[in-house]
Amino acid sequence: MKHLDPKAIWLFFVGSVIGWTIMMFFLSFWIAGATIAALQISKDHINLGLFITLLMIFLVGFYTCLYFWAKLSYKNYKYQLRPEGFYKEYGVIWKKYVTIPYSRIQNVDIYRGLIARLLGLSDLHVQTAGMSFTGKRGSRAEGRLPGLSIKDANMIRDELIKRSQKSNSQGL
Repeated sequence: MKHLDPKAIWLFFVGSVIGWTIMMFFLSFWIAGATIAALQISKDHINLGLFITLLMIFLVGFYTCLYFWAKLSYKNYKYQLRPEGFYKEYGVIWKKYVTIPYSRIQNVDIYRGLIARLLGLSDLHVQTAGMSFTGKRGSRAEGRLPGLSIKDANMIRDELIKRSQKSNSQGL
């Protein structure tokens, strides 16, 4: 079983930070308003220094947890080209095991988002018959491998295409 590129930890971490930061930004207004209203605190009595200190301690702890979660995600993301098909397993709490027979592979694409390009990484998307779709955030692939080096992504893409063509030409 192979792992993703070690820099994928940073890809997972930055993705989590962006997602959680946006969510916390919008939730903070609601939580702060509810807290002030519940405690009936006037804006004059809020100790700004204490608030900023507590916020910084929370953020440092929270982002440290996100980093360790990214490391666990990386450690548990594995893939392999087996004789029967492309295999991957991932997940920290809930494990998912996926095997895609080579005969179902329709297309193999390589995507390089901004963060991935900065890290020198690529995402490999294995499109399958009837399983891949386009949603709100773009296309989703059943066989997505995030955080591969450019060299590995090209090599795996070429091998998957070769094996899928060989599998499809054999017939029943």
